[in-house]
Amino acid sequence: MPRVKEIEDAGGDPILEDLFAKDRAAFGGVLNPTKVLAHCPPILRAAKLLGASIAQSGTLPKGLAELVYLRVASINGCPF
Repeated sequence: MPRVKEIEDAGGDPILEDLFAKDRAAFGGVLNPTKVLAHCPPILRAAKLLGASIAQSGTLPKGLAELVYLRVASINGCPF
């Protein structure tokens, strides 16, 4: 059971509408971290931009970032 209630509906907020739609397009649904950070849409947007900038930085070889995400999730016991 989550400790923080997840926001399931964008409620007409344009930031949430946009970010929820992007999650659905990329993953087939809205990810739990997105739902939790949706309590503060500006912070959610900033977190998504930070993640995108890291992914686009080119610091890691192509495809390695996804393997790192998978390994970290595995270490933390997350099925993601």
